[in-house]
Amino acid sequence: MDNWITEFMGDFGYIGIFLLIACENIFPPIPSEVILTFGGFMTTYTALTVPGVIVFATLGSVIGALVLYTIGAWFDEQKVGRFANRYGRFLRIDAGDVHKAYAWFHKFGPWAVFFCRLVPLLRSLISIPAGSIRMNLVTFLLLTTLGSLLWNTILICSGAAIGASWETILTYMSVYSNIAYALLSLLAVLFLVWFVRKKAGKRR
Repeated sequence: MDNWITEFMGDFGYIGIFLLIACENIFPPIPSEVILTFGGFMTTYTALTVPGVIVFATLGSVIGALVLYTIGAWFDEQKVGRFANRYGRFLRIDAGDVHKAYAWFHKFGPWAVFFCRLVPLLRSLISIPAGSIRMNLVTFLLLTTLGSLLWNTILICSGAAIGASWETILTYMSVYSNIAYALLSLLAVLFLVWFVRKKAGKRR
């Protein structure tokens, strides 16, 4: 898949980046790390510029997120979970991934949209619960744009800085993903402890 992605980007430039990132948001198995870091590398030997790649990648992110937001507005958590169990193997997701996204949204509210845009897989799925609860669209677009802009800028600039060795970033991204999931789990535990203590304090 990686070779096809880089060839597509090489053939279609900014439009290719926009389309791939939009698809990556809708179909999580498409790796944004490859698209963004290679896009950064392309700025070192083509007419593409770093700001241009960032803009088109962020536009693609927002459009893809809007598609999932709309899907979320049509279905509730149970229906999305059943869909993931039935067809998720094609997208490399399951009901557990869906319920995790909903859990984070319920715990952290709108800010989950921003922070989860910085976590692989969850960065796409978080748009579904946002749509399910009819989160204010302007707020959703703002937080999605900011989170996507930050994620895209870091990876694109890294690809441009490293150049021909851009693929080494993918190894570090795998480590980052594991650390991010561990930190999210820790935050969930801390939130649970705080919530229980708060409830206990009210009873007293």
